[in-house]
Amino acid sequence: MWEPAVNQQFNKPVARVLARVSCVCFTMWMTTLTETSVAGNDDRRDNNRDNNQDNVGFAGIDQKFMVALDVDGTLVNHDGHMSPGVRQAAQAVVAAGHEVMIATGRSLNATLPIIEKIGIERGYAVCCNGGVTLRLHPELENGFEVIHKATFDPAPALRALRERLPSAKYALEDADGNFLSTERFQDASFGVEAVGVDFHTMLEATAVRVVVFSTENTPEEFTEAINHVGLAGVTYSVGWTAWLDIAAAGVTKASALESLRLRLGFEEHLTVAVGDGRNDIEMLTWAGRGVAMGQAPAEVVAAADEVTHSVHDDGAAHVLRSLL
Repeated sequence: MWEPAVNQQFNKPVARVLARVSCVCFTMWMTTLTETSVAGNDDRRDNNRDNNQDNVGFAGIDQKFMVALDVDGTLVNHDGHMSPGVRQAAQAVVAAGHEVMIATGRSLNATLPIIEKIGIERGYAVCCNGGVTLRLHPELENGFEVIHKATFDPAPALRALRERLPSAKYALEDADGNFLSTERFQDASFGVEAVGVDFHTMLEATAVRVVVFSTENTPEEFTEAINHVGLAGVTYSVGWTAWLDIAAAGVTKASALESLRLRLGFEEHLTVAVGDGRNDIEMLTWAGRGVAMGQAPAEVVAAADEVTHSVHDDGAAHVLRSLL
């Protein structure tokens, strides 16, 4: 597995990278992360933003950022463990007054423990790959409220996928936060225990999130089947294995974060995002400073401005300390 060296500079043009959902092609230059500056004064995706980037992020500048953090593969490893270094760096950035928010594919109840662990009591969080947005405040009941939920009719996508992947497991988060599943499908990212139902019952539900997982297909076979189906009218991303996450059309982490950016009044160049998965591509492209984790696949790296260390080497902590 390739690991970037700290301070190594890349003059590597990345051309015509297609973000699956947004279908936007772009050209950019890559650089790795340093802990004393934000890369981008000369190497931005969009050169028209250069005038807004000067001196952003250098030590001694009391500038506050909107910071969006993926969870799995970024803040925690694939066993769900957050290292002390990452936790302390995240807590320090929160304490410094930056607008830190989780942006994850996890559902609400699986996101809340991460929010608590890094010390966010006030602010916002994005769950379900943009399908659910939370406002956090200690005076609210349970410390949060849902301020936006994007739902969709899952039936067309489910029928098409079932025909192509009959042995796959299917799960669905409904508009009330319940999980329905076939084949006794459970996952920690659900945050609640899924209720077993027949496939017809799932077709009749209103969904926030649909998950498809296959233990009988390779990731390549799984991706080929999804491409064959087409999945019109929804947004989707394929995970590290034969795993598929589906949301409403046009809904991504980036779409939810952009709504929050406008709500909070942050300028575009004061946004930072860190992630490692294909569901982070739009978010990394959206951010003024998009940072890919060191273990991220090539298409995720291509969407970023910088590459940090892998999750196993506390890559997120390097990014977070650069904001202090």
